[in-house]
Amino acid sequence: MEAAAPPNPPQSPPSLAVTVASSSSASPSQSPSPSRYESQKRRDWNTFGQYLKNHRPPLSIQRCGGAHVLEFLRYLDQFGKTKVHIPACPYFGHPNPPSPCPCPLRQAWGSLDALIGRLRAAYEENGGKPEANPFGARAVRLYLREVREMQAKARGISYEKKRRKKPPPPPPLPTHGSAGTSATDSSRNPWPETGAI
Repeated sequence: MEAAAPPNPPQSPPSLAVTVASSSSASPSQSPSPSRYESQKRRDWNTFGQYLKNHRPPLSIQRCGGAHVLEFLRYLDQFGKTKVHIPACPYFGHPNPPSPCPCPLRQAWGSLDALIGRLRAAYEENGGKPEANPFGARAVRLYLREVREMQAKARGISYEKKRRKKPPPPPPLPTHGSAGTSATDSSRNPWPETGAI
């Protein structure tokens, strides 16, 4: 004889059951892995900290200003992978040059802009005051704008923000009147019915 099974508890939706099961199986000391953005932000913050330690003389983050951030951005250019043509280059302004040229590789403007955004957030998350944030300094903003304009000219690429197009209005619904098929209905159908075959 089988033992009576305990009554089933009320069922929760499947997605909720998975969430509850996965959170109860993790130990309280483990936290979920950080997002890609958070991981990159931490790496960028550590890289900048290492740059300050190696700076001559070494700098603390509290003594860091916009000029030091600009030094850091220029230092990063040596690791860039984006070809930026000089004005004397025959491919200046061409987005897809047909052959190689000796122009320098630089950090792309979009990469620098994203990096500064992450470092700006990391600075404040690590106790920095927003009004003293060196990554939000006017000189840094002007530098990024200058890099964007220079690279746009040199590479023949527009960095203008793309504007969303308004969706076209829906076509008018056909009206079904008692008079039969309207002229607009027959103009939509290029093969009007010709009768029985």
